[in-house]
Amino acid sequence: MKRTVGNRIKSARTLAGLSLRELASRMEGIVSHNAIKKYEDGLMMPDSKVIIALANALNVKPDYFFQPYTVEIQNIEFRKKSRMPKKEINSIKENVTNSIERYIELEQFLNIPYSFNNPLKDFVINNGDDVEEAVNHLLTQWKVGFYALLNVIELLEDKGVKVIELDTNEDFDGLSGWANVNIPVIVVNKNYPNDRKRFTALHELGHLLLTFSPDIEAKAKEKLCHRFAGAMLMPKETFIAEVGEHRTNISLPELIAIKETYGISIQAIMARAKDLGIITNDNFIRFRIWLNQSPDRKKEKDLGNFLGREHSSRFRQLLYRAASEEIISLSKAANLANKKLADFRDEFFTI
Repeated sequence: MKRTVGNRIKSARTLAGLSLRELASRMEGIVSHNAIKKYEDGLMMPDSKVIIALANALNVKPDYFFQPYTVEIQNIEFRKKSRMPKKEINSIKENVTNSIERYIELEQFLNIPYSFNNPLKDFVINNGDDVEEAVNHLLTQWKVGFYALLNVIELLEDKGVKVIELDTNEDFDGLSGWANVNIPVIVVNKNYPNDRKRFTALHELGHLLLTFSPDIEAKAKEKLCHRFAGAMLMPKETFIAEVGEHRTNISLPELIAIKETYGISIQAIMARAKDLGIITNDNFIRFRIWLNQSPDRKKEKDLGNFLGREHSSRFRQLLYRAASEEIISLSKAANLANKKLADFRDEFFTI
């Protein structure tokens, strides 16, 4: 029990982004930072007074510290900008683990069986052409067709991928990994525009599903996962039908129209045109120079918007189902939602 409590204290502290000294200060000196370190190392057991103080300081319920671990995230692929602090990276990882724990626990209450099959497990990726072939196979196996994907996150959830949206700063793009060996997990930034969320989610799906040749370096894998995401949003035959096989120039209104229809950024459209040989590398370089001349252009401000709905809803739907069928209490539902009971009651009612 000491080890469980200690690990939970450390997890909650990491999630809150606090150092040992900062946590001790927030607890108003009830215990020292050295004592907290001993709790985390399993050398001492906090008494009930300290548990309550820890819970208040870390914004969790006291019983959180006694819950056994049920989820382990492995093989995390983490996309971030270099300036992102390590403390914040660790906080994001703990947030993901905590969210997946609650997701899996909810499915267990509802007796939902889980299995995930990777349709691309027999594909080995050596180059971009292999990616195109893999995408065509995946779209065929998933029976979603070769046209615009209305809601990428909803599609992934329907196929057994756990998708988590984090409310965090713009330095974070996304991450992917496996929970308990066989549960695929994708995390995206909730605050990004829809076209960027879609592309990021599919890029991370590439990391999860694609098996790369051993001699492919990390940077090349990133480019191939970019190509995978672009191909999922606009498969080769669809792209050529929209743009043509060879172009000397592509007009901005064309790019905006494609972006608004397919939910793919203008930058990703141009990269895809280059990858497919529709435009030359020189064309693409000129486009990048034009784009980088303005911060607003880089963010594609006033350059069209994909208006489709793009967010994760499956967890919330399952939670309301479990609560309305009284499979779990409102108190437990609020706990799984990571909300106060009063707040959950305000948003929940049955018909």
